[in-house]
Amino acid sequence: MVSRAERGPVADWFWTIDRFFLATFILLMGIGFMLSFAASPAVAERLGLDSFHFVKRQAAFLIPSLVVMIGLSFLTPRQVRRTAIVILVAAIAMMILALFFGVEIKGSRRWFSIGPIGIQPSEFMKPAFVIVCAWLFSEHARQPEIPGNLFAILLYGIVATLLIAQPDLGQTILTTAVWGGMFFMAGMPWLWIVVLGGSAVGGLVVAYTLLPHVAGRIDRFMTGEGDTFQVDTAREAIIRGDWLGQGPGEGIIKRIIPDSHTDFIFSVAAEEFGIVFCMVIVAIFSFLVMRGLSHAFRERNDFNRFAVAGLVLQIGIQSIINVGVNLELLPAKGMTLPLISYGGSSMIAICVTAGFILALTRHRPEKRALERSLFRTGAPVAAE
Repeated sequence: MVSRAERGPVADWFWTIDRFFLATFILLMGIGFMLSFAASPAVAERLGLDSFHFVKRQAAFLIPSLVVMIGLSFLTPRQVRRTAIVILVAAIAMMILALFFGVEIKGSRRWFSIGPIGIQPSEFMKPAFVIVCAWLFSEHARQPEIPGNLFAILLYGIVATLLIAQPDLGQTILTTAVWGGMFFMAGMPWLWIVVLGGSAVGGLVVAYTLLPHVAGRIDRFMTGEGDTFQVDTAREAIIRGDWLGQGPGEGIIKRIIPDSHTDFIFSVAAEEFGIVFCMVIVAIFSFLVMRGLSHAFRERNDFNRFAVAGLVLQIGIQSIINVGVNLELLPAKGMTLPLISYGGSSMIAICVTAGFILALTRHRPEKRALERSLFRTGAPVAAE
């Protein structure tokens, strides 16, 4: 046990970390590993692989993901910002390269293959983008003469353009929603809300008109006609699971869902463990988001407030999209369930997000005392 009297970095970390956040992230990773036993063997067998191929790979990614999360949680807010800038520059560069040299999967160029490992740069771009935009918004709030909002808009334009070029409409919508939420918290004028809202609607219309796969998915969702095998099968798995599920290993419909270990792992959980278990998963994500927003509401530092809110919104909205697709409440879209779906890039990238959240929500008594003093005098609180 680490003593409170110790003042080393590990002791400081242990006594200042938000244990509820830490336990929530580890719990989600544990649920994902457990569900990989249920969801992935059938997929591996269809591909001619060992039944536990994806289980072993999921286990192999757990250790580096935990190391990344814990390692980043030691950072100060200033170090978080600097780390995010490096990650964002590298991710944007790799996204550009992927358009020309990346692996094409289902008509999209989003991946790099390094030996047996596939890397999706846009996954790592997301948390870094949130941190950098939070810094830009906070600098504008602290010193209005600094065009932080303008730079944030330009950065969003670059990221959205690259995502559309891949194309990846789902990640574009997710990034737009998170960025818009942060901009709103930063005091977006109503004129900007109208302009950006209209632009978002116009963008969806253009995507529907120019991108056949987007139009196809929306048409299938609205009419129920066409190739709806995967979402229909996922719905049947949820219905078969009923309230308490068929039991571990007793799922049958899960065996014919093509992406049961990634995009549709929620349906596998419903079939084997029941709707009650799925409600628990939703409650865990809800707790994570509400705790993050509660922390952001109490935070005096603009950068910390925008960053924490943006990061938990990113996890929350991504989980809503995944669950919504499984329940046929949203058009089909390749979006993983954070920390639960199989995927090395996704898991490590979400652990980057988790590490940033843990770092920014650590309890720092000296810093809080300074902020309270500045708040009483009306002086602006600068980002650390």
